[in-house]
Amino acid sequence: MTSSSLAVRELPLFPLPEVVLFPGRPLPLHIFEYRYRMMVNTILEYDRRFGVLMINPFNGEIAKVGCCAEIIHYERLPDDRWKILTLGQQRFRLLEYVREKPFRVGLVEWIDDWPTQEDVYGKAQEVLTLLKDVVRLSAKLTGQSIQLPENLPTQPLELSYWVASNLYGVAMEQQFLLEMQDTYQRLQREAEILSTTRSNLAARVALKDALQ
Repeated sequence: MTSSSLAVRELPLFPLPEVVLFPGRPLPLHIFEYRYRMMVNTILEYDRRFGVLMINPFNGEIAKVGCCAEIIHYERLPDDRWKILTLGQQRFRLLEYVREKPFRVGLVEWIDDWPTQEDVYGKAQEVLTLLKDVVRLSAKLTGQSIQLPENLPTQPLELSYWVASNLYGVAMEQQFLLEMQDTYQRLQREAEILSTTRSNLAARVALKDALQ
């Protein structure tokens, strides 16, 4: 996004427990609550966009930074529930709630990563190398065929979002990565996480080999 995208707008909001959406990443949803069925009805008549915000699993607070989701496919079920597939778009910061009913609507501003003088391409290459090591060790440990997707992003920013979205069971860490506005720092944090994972996997593989 360019600096011209730093506009303020109203956006319907969908808080979700321990779900962090990143730009460019898909998010399938099953909409069954009445107020959110109303929300889907409304945004399908407008621009098909709403904001996803994580609900903190520890204190129930709703995050102030989220990601806009665009509905790219939808299916209305007979009882008025919806199955929708969304794709993450811009990140945003919630400035204030405009209204709470029948569903939350907030005033938001778009946010982007800041320019950096750091070698983001070199850091992205380091992350890719660590990813490949983690996948190789995981496959060896489980005896399964595990491969990285062919369409894995190669650009630093998109790669940083992909890695962050594929961290499982660490919603607070994902939220921290989403709120970062420095691509290099995001990749650096992901490199630290992947390096720790690689070390743990390597130790388990070595133990498995020793026991065989």
